Amino acid sequence: MSSAHPGLKQKAKHELREMLQISLYLAFFFCALAVYDMLLLRQYSVDYMTFGFALINALVITKVIMIGEYAKLGRMHENRPLLVSAVWKAFIFGLLVYAFHIVEEAIKRLIHGGEVNTIPREIHFDQLAARSIVVFCIFVPLFGFREIRRVMGEKEFRKLVFGG
Repeated sequence: MSSAHPGLKQKAKHELREMLQISLYLAFFFCALAVYDMLLLRQYSVDYMTFGFALINALVITKVIMIGEYAKLGRMHENRPLLVSAVWKAFIFGLLVYAFHIVEEAIKRLIHGGEVNTIPREIHFDQLAARSIVVFCIFVPLFGFREIRRVMGEKEFRKLVFGG
């Protein structure tokens, strides 16, 4: 075995743990929002597909976040106070998710036979903007904790949050 193999295995393990943490955080909020929508619309019968879509959405947005982190997005203010850095990253990654949703909606329209020139009229930008505001609000604490972990170091952060 080469010496690079254990490093690759450790990196894969770390990335999987990162993906799981972000996905669980997002899934919690997206499922809570699904319940909120059902109650708001007085739909008391549980539609499990709604939760399935919330979980899939959490996984997709997790992947978008991880790709954005690999591209080093949002690092512009890491030398500033943690609150500034966290809010900046929440904003930048919120824009990234917004752009992803626009592309996703356009692809869905094209797959279902929509014409390219009608896509801007058919996409509900007001709903996307409202979703983006909610995502931004969900991202602020997420990136706040991630920034605290970055500054403290992973071991100290785990010790602080989980004890030990």
